[in-house]
Amino acid sequence: MSSHATSTGISRSAEDYLKAIFELETPETPVQTSAIAGVLDVAPPSVTGMVKRLSESGLLNHLPYRGVQLTPKGRRAALRMLRRHRVVEAYLTTKLGYDWDSVHEEAERLEHAVSDELVERMAMALGYPGFDPHGAPIPTRDGEMEELDLVPLTDLPVAAAGEFRRVGDRDSAVLRFLGALGLRPGVRFTVIGRQPFRGPVTLRYGEPGHERDQVIGHELASALWCAMLSQEVG
Repeated sequence: MSSHATSTGISRSAEDYLKAIFELETPETPVQTSAIAGVLDVAPPSVTGMVKRLSESGLLNHLPYRGVQLTPKGRRAALRMLRRHRVVEAYLTTKLGYDWDSVHEEAERLEHAVSDELVERMAMALGYPGFDPHGAPIPTRDGEMEELDLVPLTDLPVAAAGEFRRVGDRDSAVLRFLGALGLRPGVRFTVIGRQPFRGPVTLRYGEPGHERDQVIGHELASALWCAMLSQEVG
């Protein structure tokens, strides 16, 4: 990852770290450096060095033997980067015809180079969207972001009606597979079967008269975030 300064005044590497930490962080649990290394595919010593620099810059709190947490300053910077990334993804798919399985890498490059003004013009051209193509909420310009009450598909019982809302944007093979099935955010379905012991889940979805049944393996089902609409078939 490049260490050159970007349009935000923070190095590209630092921006990538802050964004990754934000996505890994929970209010109760600091983020382990090993988790950061895994997401960014870098060596643990590199993480240690960057954590030290971010802490000295007031962007992170480093809790020895526990992990790291974003400071308010670090959280603002992370949300700014998430807004850039997700607005760019939305613009590339909506206006330039990018597929949702290829847009992440392009957005990773552009998010460090575009100006705040260009991001806002993109957002305006899109009508200020609330979500990116993968269902992730887009932070507002003021750093607010909608909290979603979603559960993984594996948590929905048989006979539950649900709506597919979000999937991660990093695995292009998964996105191509879901796209081929017509399973994108906004698609409604009913759980018609599930096997025990981490077995697959079977969904029924599609327009009336053209429904299809689809078996989803446990690993993929656990990565599909959904809203449960009801627990009755219907």
